[in-house]
Amino acid sequence: MLKTRQCLLGIRTFLGVTSRIWGFIMYILRKHLRTIIQYQTVRYDTLPLSSISRNRLNGVKRKILVLDLDETLIHSHHDGVLRPTVRPGTPPDFILKVVIDKHPVRFFVHKRPHVDFFLEVVSQWYELVVFTASMEIYGSAVADKLDNNRNILKRRYYRQHCTLDLGSYIKDLSVVHNDMSSIVILDNSPGAYRSHPDNAIPIKSWFSDPSDTALLNLLPMLDALRFTADVRSVLSRNLHQHRLW
Repeated sequence: MLKTRQCLLGIRTFLGVTSRIWGFIMYILRKHLRTIIQYQTVRYDTLPLSSISRNRLNGVKRKILVLDLDETLIHSHHDGVLRPTVRPGTPPDFILKVVIDKHPVRFFVHKRPHVDFFLEVVSQWYELVVFTASMEIYGSAVADKLDNNRNILKRRYYRQHCTLDLGSYIKDLSVVHNDMSSIVILDNSPGAYRSHPDNAIPIKSWFSDPSDTALLNLLPMLDALRFTADVRSVLSRNLHQHRLW
């Protein structure tokens, strides 16, 4: 009887160890697969400008692209979230440890597919500005990770720069620049830019879809938009899109 119990205990121990090893192997495989999908080779051909295009670009002001963070460029959840939107076991791209109200909080951050490539390309066309309704201690840390020492996300605005109206945060683009003809905002929340709908490009909220290509799809529009004298002449024709999300 004793030998039988010892045998059963040994089997349970073996199965427990095997299960943990298998779980670790699956975690590594999922992380590797995510890396392949996230950083698959993508291209957007930035061909040399023709003389006509170069003259046109020299005749207009350089534009500013204002970028939201959460659900636009990244998605994150923190300790204590009971039902995260990301499938359990999906490895984050990075983990942030910040102190909020004297309490340490870990944020598990997932980057939207192709965000690094997107930032690399648009930084050649626009002055990039981060504008998030999140707290500065969190938003600054996320922006630092996305910038990755490239020095392309130097200007940043946070919750304290927003206007609180009926419980929602509105981003006043005039704090970024006083010339509305030269500023574009990319944000998943129409309410955030409702003071400047003619300056906005809507984008669907992103949480976890590894096949998402929304950022890549915007590159042709952003490439062309920098040649305009007034971005509102184009974006105001796109207002019906703001209701899609």
